[in-house]
Amino acid sequence: MIRLDGQSLTAPLLARIAAGEGVVLDEAALAVVAENRGVVDRIVAEGRTVYGINTGFGQFATVVIAPDQLQLLQLNLIRSHAAGVGDPLPKHQTRALMAARINCLLKGHSGIRPEPIRLLTACLNQDVVPVVPSQGSVGASGDLAPLAHMALLLVGEGLAWQGDAQVPGGVALAAAGLHPVTLQAKEGLALINGTQLITALGNLALEKFNRLASLADAIAGLSLEALRGTRAAFDPRIHAARPHPGQIAVAAHMRELLGPSSAISDSHQDCHRVQDAYSLRCIPQVHGVTRDALGFAGAILERELNAATDNPMIFTDTQESRSGGNFHGQYPAFACDLLAIAAADLASISERRQERLVNPAYSDLPAFLTQNGGLESGFMMAHVTSAALVSEMKGWAHPACVDSIPTSAGKEDHVSMGPIAARKLLRSVDALEQVLAIEARMALEGLRIIGLAPASGLQPLMDALAKACAPWSDRAMFVELQAALDALRAYQEAHP
Repeated sequence: MIRLDGQSLTAPLLARIAAGEGVVLDEAALAVVAENRGVVDRIVAEGRTVYGINTGFGQFATVVIAPDQLQLLQLNLIRSHAAGVGDPLPKHQTRALMAARINCLLKGHSGIRPEPIRLLTACLNQDVVPVVPSQGSVGASGDLAPLAHMALLLVGEGLAWQGDAQVPGGVALAAAGLHPVTLQAKEGLALINGTQLITALGNLALEKFNRLASLADAIAGLSLEALRGTRAAFDPRIHAARPHPGQIAVAAHMRELLGPSSAISDSHQDCHRVQDAYSLRCIPQVHGVTRDALGFAGAILERELNAATDNPMIFTDTQESRSGGNFHGQYPAFACDLLAIAAADLASISERRQERLVNPAYSDLPAFLTQNGGLESGFMMAHVTSAALVSEMKGWAHPACVDSIPTSAGKEDHVSMGPIAARKLLRSVDALEQVLAIEARMALEGLRIIGLAPASGLQPLMDALAKACAPWSDRAMFVELQAALDALRAYQEAHP
């Protein structure tokens, strides 16, 4: 069970929860939540007028709600804001959304009682997962629509998953032996006001991208050996003179993988080539800036995962409510857009290495990596598939966060469009994985044709690929590419 305390959730932990692990609530954090709720109770008892507690929302913030209608106010908020459309989020993404919101509520600034948090946790642990449409949030005033669909489950409404079927939320709760809650003052707003859709999806993408970034170095190493490239460009003195951390780290990783020499490098010590193409020589520079982008954007996304993103914020120490803008998604939106750019560029340089592997003008290898050209097409279309994926990724790299359409009658006049950024980042990371798998499969074939052993640091990866993919003769390419993808995933699990 993964402990949630509002402070220590990470991208890898979130990925484990998304995959099905349960969570346990930190009791000290729940005590802070209960104390914070006391502030809201006092505000209501004293009859003070405070936004989100006893007023309308957005443009209706000046409308004061009678005490006997405060429960209905919160229920109406959830119902009216559940306005999502489009395909539902995959179940694992919704689990991540639930965990991220629980963690945010445990910060103790939301003014919510422990009871709704406990119910949401029970739903997560018993896999009672709401159906949450993927579209409808602009990423400011929080991810209102997706979180409202999540919150509907807690009041016994909306839809939930039961296997592959969608059933009424109340039915799903009852089947699990759970009972809906009646939302009290501020609690509907507490459940939906935050950046948790952007943050959850962004952190899932981050966790996968971090693993792919390291794998990309090893795959590039296989290509470098297959193309008889030189190790000279990884000399540590070169990178110390331009001290970007990511560049230095990738160069060191390449030296570790390639070692000082191999049977392949020894075979071309006196070749005519003076310098390699950029896609080989500049691996540290291009892969390196991706590492730096992952570090920068990753820090933003993990901070956001452990941040209070409500409005208004409830402060226990001074017994006050303060309106602000922590719900605005620009931070995680920027991070997701930056990572989509990084993914597109990493895929782009991979595609260029693939071109060199299949084009005999650039290597000593046969055209399209087949010894029977004409009768066989070899990896001709595998490269076309990569080109198609990389072109799509370049479109996804256009930042969503530079757009804004004012909403709520001009009250919400600048929005982040962060959910769009997060969704396209997830697509980009999946596409990057496929592009890298194609490069790895091509490099394997090139190394088989050469017939010499690559660097010992690359041998485990080559063995994993070779076990899954027999020497090439024309056959159904989609099966081969899936086998390569599965081999890379198994290799990553074995070499975390």
